Amino acid sequence: MRILIAEDDLGSRKFMQQFLKAYGDCDVTVDGIETVDAFLLAWDEEDPYELICLDIMMPKLDGLKALKIIRELENDKKVPEDKRVKIIMTTALNEQQTVYDAFDLGCEAFAAKPINQEKLKEVLEKLGIKPKTE
Repeated sequence: MRILIAEDDLGSRKFMQQFLKAYGDCDVTVDGIETVDAFLLAWDEEDPYELICLDIMMPKLDGLKALKIIRELENDKKVPEDKRVKIIMTTALNEQQTVYDAFDLGCEAFAAKPINQEKLKEVLEKLGIKPKTE
């Protein structure tokens, strides 16, 4: 499985990499523009990401805008619903409207920071994502 971690905070990025490496090969971006570029590059390489953990508050282009662009690109490429990248939004924001906006734009799950390992594991299971060893 190919995973993209879009996170500008070094501590959160390190945690996510350490945790998610059990699930697949992780790439990292630090802003929204890099995230969209990495998503497009993966498609061009015919090895698209299966999971993106996308921080909402990032420089250059926030996570909600990046999410919207990614879903628009998938629509343009006519990607079937079951083949779309699964996107988990992560944020330290505690605003209910932000959560609603993220789901309206097409994310599958939401994880509040600081990330709880057990909760993240449950979210991954619900999305059908299993560790590499299984």
